Amino acid sequence: MYSLKNKVQLIGHLGGKPEVKNTDGGKKVATFSMATNEIYRNAQGEKVTETQWHRLVAWGKIADRVEKYLDKGKEVAIEGKLLNRSYTDKDGTKKYISEILVNELLLIGPKVA
Repeated sequence: MYSLKNKVQLIGHLGGKPEVKNTDGGKKVATFSMATNEIYRNAQGEKVTETQWHRLVAWGKIADRVEKYLDKGKEVAIEGKLLNRSYTDKDGTKKYISEILVNELLLIGPKVA
């Protein structure tokens, strides 16, 4: 019997400097965004690039690596799982968000100075 897993694998570039915080409980958490691009030719033969943005969250040792090595524009490969959650903002409006919880991180591309 096969089991389906909630698994996401992406390769892309960071959209900005990761935000790293320590929780009240002393755990480190990093949040950052990643852009992935799909390039194809449309019906007219024109090259089209579509960019998708992804919100990522990393905890513990992975958050340490994010803080130490990642910056805007850095190319990385990640593996994680998709999480959907909701929260109520300061105006009392319920908001919904999708995030990828990173459990593997691979630094690729040229070294950023």
